[in-house]
Amino acid sequence: MADVDMAGEVNGAGHSWAAKSVEGWIVIVTGLNEEATEEDLQDLFGDFGEVKNLSMALNRRTGYVMGYALIEFGEKEQAEKAITETDGTTFLEKTIKTDFAFSKAPAGTRSRAPASGPRRSGRDREASPGRR
Repeated sequence: MADVDMAGEVNGAGHSWAAKSVEGWIVIVTGLNEEATEEDLQDLFGDFGEVKNLSMALNRRTGYVMGYALIEFGEKEQAEKAITETDGTTFLEKTIKTDFAFSKAPAGTRSRAPASGPRRSGRDREASPGRR
């Protein structure tokens, strides 16, 4: 089955659905070897541009990587190149998957849910059961 992204493009032909975080473009890396280090990831992803931030979740009990990391790039082109060139590759004896961490909301949706109706003052509603 072909990889189809949210915009309907096949095999990563474009990432028009990707959304920027507050400060940059976040790439999620999954399938990491539990013994991977931040330095290992910095070496791999630093070839595609400046890594502004790198975050790896560690298991509190074992201290090993939980299998994923978030890597932030300043430019979308850097993040796209990193994704294109590393997705499905072998890194520290495991196959990793890379993609953008955030996506845009589907067309026609609002970014924030509206209030559930008009605001009412407290006087036009029923009293709580203990106050009747």
